[in-house]
Amino acid sequence: MPTHVINPKSWVDRYSDYLYNYTITRVSNHEIAQDLISETFLAGLKSMKNFKGEASERTWLISILKRKIIDHYRKINSNKGKAEVRMNYNNEDDAEGDWMEERVADPFDKTAEDTIENSELGNAIQNCLKKLPEKQATIFEMKTILDYDTETICNELNITASNLWVIIHRARTAMASCLEKNWL
Repeated sequence: MPTHVINPKSWVDRYSDYLYNYTITRVSNHEIAQDLISETFLAGLKSMKNFKGEASERTWLISILKRKIIDHYRKINSNKGKAEVRMNYNNEDDAEGDWMEERVADPFDKTAEDTIENSELGNAIQNCLKKLPEKQATIFEMKTILDYDTETICNELNITASNLWVIIHRARTAMASCLEKNWL
């Protein structure tokens, strides 16, 4: 039985600031962020019938937005694995720099060495996670690995947002230190 309802008339007032803050940290461009949020609202309207009410309306919109951001990066990097990269040179002839094309790594072009390295990193992360205090490990995993939003974690674990961020900071510091010693 659905516990959340959908109300598209309130989306702009209720969620646009949150979605913008989420997006701008990922695309770093005001116009692109606004476009992605508009596309998210439009996609939400088109797929309202698919909303099951199992997640909050905001969580549902964020999941749509995440796909829009991924699609944005796929589109700008899709020209046969090429992307334009600005190279700055400090010379008198060309103070603006030159445009060069640089090959963007194909995520599906994995070598055996990449696979082994990823496996080793995964094992190192799991080992370091086991060394954290239980509450830190749980919160780190929920926030960083499972990508739960702050509100969900706070509600599930009955903690404040400021307490969550203190715990996350401590967990990340401990994980970085552990990985530095055991993997790098």
